[in-house]
Amino acid sequence: MNAAVIRYRTKPTAADENQKLIENVFAELAETAPEGLSYASFRLADGVSFVHVFSGDDAGLTALTAFKEFQRTLGDRLEAGPDREDAGLIGRYAG
Repeated sequence: MNAAVIRYRTKPTAADENQKLIENVFAELAETAPEGLSYASFRLADGVSFVHVFSGDDAGLTALTAFKEFQRTLGDRLEAGPDREDAGLIGRYAG
């Protein structure tokens, strides 16, 4: 299973736009419900750092129109990163 943690920091003026673009990805995920995909995004307390946690088949994510739009302008919004680390799942709980 593919799994990764991606972390980056946006420019302060781009953080809200970045969050909106991420919300658009989740809206499209809700509509399309791709199988075999787990994805979560977090905006950290500093307001400009973001973490994405992904596992499964990334084709269900990368094919989304909203994800392509998110990535298209990502470089313009970044102040640092992105840093990607592949990860191995030890366990998962969703209550």
